[in-house]
Amino acid sequence: MAIARLSMKVGKAGRACPHAAYIVREGQHARHLSQGEKLEACEAGNLPAWAEHDPLLFWQAADAYERSNGTTYREMEIALPRELDAGQRAALVRAFVAQEIGGRHAYQWAIHTPMAADGQAQPHVHLMFSERQVDDIERDPEQYFRRYNAKSPEKGGARKGYGPRPGQTLSRSERAADLKELRSRWEIIANSHLEQLGHSARIDMRSHAERGTGLEPEAKQLPSQWRGEGRENIIEFRQARAALAQAHEHMQQAISDAKAEVINLEAERERRIRDREERSQAERLRIERMTSRELKAEIERLRPPAVKAMVDRHPDVMAARKIHASLSYQMRQAQEKMQRATLEMHAWRKAHPLRARTHDLGLIPSSYLIEREQAREEAWLRDADLLMSRVNDARSRAEHIAADIGQRIEIEQKPVREQVVKLERIWQQKASQELDVQRQARKLDRAISEFKKHAISRALKVPSYSDTGKQWKALPENMRKKIEDFNRLPKEGQSAALTKMREDLRLYPDKVEKLAQELDLSKGRGRGMGRG
Repeated sequence: MAIARLSMKVGKAGRACPHAAYIVREGQHARHLSQGEKLEACEAGNLPAWAEHDPLLFWQAADAYERSNGTTYREMEIALPRELDAGQRAALVRAFVAQEIGGRHAYQWAIHTPMAADGQAQPHVHLMFSERQVDDIERDPEQYFRRYNAKSPEKGGARKGYGPRPGQTLSRSERAADLKELRSRWEIIANSHLEQLGHSARIDMRSHAERGTGLEPEAKQLPSQWRGEGRENIIEFRQARAALAQAHEHMQQAISDAKAEVINLEAERERRIRDREERSQAERLRIERMTSRELKAEIERLRPPAVKAMVDRHPDVMAARKIHASLSYQMRQAQEKMQRATLEMHAWRKAHPLRARTHDLGLIPSSYLIEREQAREEAWLRDADLLMSRVNDARSRAEHIAADIGQRIEIEQKPVREQVVKLERIWQQKASQELDVQRQARKLDRAISEFKKHAISRALKVPSYSDTGKQWKALPENMRKKIEDFNRLPKEGQSAALTKMREDLRLYPDKVEKLAQELDLSKGRGRGMGRG
């Protein structure tokens, strides 16, 4: 039986181009060819115009522009039948690619034929493809891997989605079911090619546990058993043993596969931990880069709706409350019917007092009053009393459903609400920090403005800024020197000096306060001396 193996892998950002180079044996991976391995065939298709001449450009762009936690490629690694020659294997791969990929996704594949442990060829194919769906829109590399724009597809990237349910988030069991169906389709097309080419070998994609194979050791054969009539029995026995050996080989392969699965599961667990940590780190960096306004918008986007509002809109709650309302309406109708009968009796008694009295004394019964009393009793006993119990049950059921759904919603919302609380604390810190920065910036602007005013006043020889002027003398000596040096500069130099001063002061906030105080000395002293 031909070897049956098909695995599906997912590639993250930064791994697509190196892996594509690996499967086509380019660069450092060419050494595999010098070690006896064959690169039987390689092809690519459905590539955008800018990558048609070099498929590696496509994967390089995927690494560069796909989002950091996104999928840059998927890869099927499939064992190919040894019974087929190189050309037949390539034809099988092309048929499978046409069936599974078609014109929907950019792809690249390569067939490797290394030497297996048993000394025979071990042909297999690496089929890489992008989840991005091919459409008729021309996009450059950056736009191709941008987020899809449903309203204006020409403004966004190519849409993502692969398989029978493209774009949907699948559960683990759904992904397993899709992979099982994919393996089944590979089994069908591979066995069809084997049959058409006259080979008896077939692949079976069922697990070894599903096949239930086993192996018994052969008993030692003595020389005497190889003579006479025992010869035919021994030949028949050895033929049976060969079949068992083949089954044993399959069993060993199953054990090896199981061990590999354990290793793969451990590697997958570690990969998921790494991915989770990477996503967490990326999220922290994303939050850190946000302004308080952007973070506030993110908080409002994440904030879940009120539990009561969601409970009130839940279909089960609405249905239960509708039943309660319907039963309540029926009960009110029964009560109104009973009240009408009572009112009709009172009206009749008022209109016929003598007949009412003879009826009450039992002398001449009134058929009208008897009918009204029976109608009133029936309305109460048959309708209102029964409905009251049903209304109470419906109310209790609606309240129970609402409480149960509310509890479930609270549990579901708990992680998001905790995240919102955490982000609100970060937002408060950011808002406070930004406010401090704004205050510091205003202080800096005022200090620079005051410096320019002093420099201009000195340059224009304003009396109070002469060598003996009160405001000029009120400035510290080092400040007077800075102003004099500044005024000696040409206009372009003054602009550059102010820019440098601003940058220096931005790095050292304490100096801003000191500069402001020094510049304010002239104002304070000038005012004080003026008053004297």
